[in-house]
Amino acid sequence: MADPQVLQERAAIEQDIAGRTICQQFAETAERYPDSPAYSDPVEGGWSTQTYAEARQRVLEIAAGFAALGLQPGDAVALMMVNRSEHVLADLGAVHAGAVPVSVYSTFAPDQVSFVAQNVGAKVVVLGGPRELSRWEPILAELPALTKIIMLEGATGDQLSWADFLALGASALAADPGAAEERWRAVGPDDTVTVLYTSGTTGMPKGVPLTHRNVLFEVGATDRMTSLPTQGTQISYLTYAHIAERVLSLYLPVFKVSHVHFCTDLANLGATLGVVKPVMFFGVPRVWEKMMARLQALLATQPEEQQENVRAAMAAGLAYVEAGQHGGTPSPEVQAAYEQADAALLGIIRMMIGFENARWLATAAAPMPLEVQRFFAGLGLKVLDVYGMTETTGAFTANSPASYRLGTVGRAEPGVEVRIAEDGEIITRSPLNTTGYLDRPEATAELLDSDGWLHTGDVGSIDEDGFVRIVDRKKELIITAGGENISPANIENYLKEHPLIGQALAFGDRRPFPVAILTLDGEVAPGWAQANGIAYESLAELAEHPDVLKAVEAAIETANEKLARVQQVKKWRLLPVEWTAETEELTPSLKLKRRVIHAKYAEIIDDMYRD
Repeated sequence: MADPQVLQERAAIEQDIAGRTICQQFAETAERYPDSPAYSDPVEGGWSTQTYAEARQRVLEIAAGFAALGLQPGDAVALMMVNRSEHVLADLGAVHAGAVPVSVYSTFAPDQVSFVAQNVGAKVVVLGGPRELSRWEPILAELPALTKIIMLEGATGDQLSWADFLALGASALAADPGAAEERWRAVGPDDTVTVLYTSGTTGMPKGVPLTHRNVLFEVGATDRMTSLPTQGTQISYLTYAHIAERVLSLYLPVFKVSHVHFCTDLANLGATLGVVKPVMFFGVPRVWEKMMARLQALLATQPEEQQENVRAAMAAGLAYVEAGQHGGTPSPEVQAAYEQADAALLGIIRMMIGFENARWLATAAAPMPLEVQRFFAGLGLKVLDVYGMTETTGAFTANSPASYRLGTVGRAEPGVEVRIAEDGEIITRSPLNTTGYLDRPEATAELLDSDGWLHTGDVGSIDEDGFVRIVDRKKELIITAGGENISPANIENYLKEHPLIGQALAFGDRRPFPVAILTLDGEVAPGWAQANGIAYESLAELAEHPDVLKAVEAAIETANEKLARVQQVKKWRLLPVEWTAETEELTPSLKLKRRVIHAKYAEIIDDMYRD
């Protein structure tokens, strides 16, 4: 039986969103806040900005353009481009035309792109340029349903340029504005607003249809948890094929009238943070890890006296954040120490990295090392873990600024039921759950049971205050030859606490002990080498340097001290390469593709056990 309070919260949100759609909300926002800035793209010397009124007019033109191309309600539009205003506008334009936008990971191989396009029956595709087109060209013959390719840049032959497409849409809208309005008003709450594809650690990705009702419930629950201000600033930089970015910087801004700034290159994220100074910021753990590593590297170059001052200030910051966890209040002494440290140093550091206005900082998609959370807590920043899946329209548990517990993924969002099944699996039931995978009845049967509970595939626990902890993926737990159950993610997080280590994979299933494969952090390692007087020509050469190997060995020993004996890494190898989504060891959301790594480095793994 569901908790009456949960049902009451659910009913309140459902009442707020009853009968509503993204289309209706966008119309109301543009009418109430016509001159409020909506989307800003980086241009030479600054930003190119559209207001909400301008953006909605463009969305209606795009919707009319899609209709002029013959797109019917329910047809699919595939999108592949970096984060830019055109991606959001094309997405919303498709929705207003009654169509289904599908953002496709630009790291998908052509055979995966073909699978997705055929699975949704894509009629039109919008591509950023030649780079994205190269993913599609090899498989165009396999897509007879595809009628038109629209190119933001580099259109040739039968391809339609973005400028010509906009002109077509503007002309069609001017000729018959009523047709466009009829299209978007016909869209209903239970219509599909998008289909997202799991980035897939194995096999072909699975399509997850989500409705307007799913999305609006997630927005309502998120708004209650975060209490974000209206007309705040934020940055969009993670792919729109990922549910977190889609909710936070495509759907939520339409309700919160947020000003979204696009960062088209992750290398520019630090500079963009400094300019935008966002009110909210979301990053997968790897983004926070790299940010911490850069700050640590910068700190290491300062005089020892200054380093000691920063360490003391961060100790005060950590004590303050830890004391404010659920049910706790900082003592007057802790409060005073924090205020002094904040005025002297912490506020300055937050300003340096662009977080002086931050009201909500969050992470998800993979386990967040506690040490990384504690580092940012030392700066007076609460990087809050949330937990969810594409299949749950994003987060269904979350820490909030007012109620958090470090090391957990928070408590169930309003209106959401969360339980631990008999085998330790986390299961959830709420209006956030998808109705199933597209054309995958067997996979759907594994995902959803007859009572409506969605099975996450994660093993975890819930404490007495309702905070959820995740142990690991159910299928990824290591069972050693001695029968011990071990979480590889737990080992890997300890290993990555050393700034030199960029990625780590722990292995040991049906083996006598765990081993680890490691890579250097390509951004931190050069600075570390320079600080230690090490000359090298390449990252591969640096990975073989005795001083680097000695430092990594010390990192292994430090990690092992925090682990039970059966969890300790007995052998390890440092690879001469980095892992990326392009080299196939990581998913587009930067999670380990364990099976790919196991197969790719099988000989190295076997050698460690032979030795």
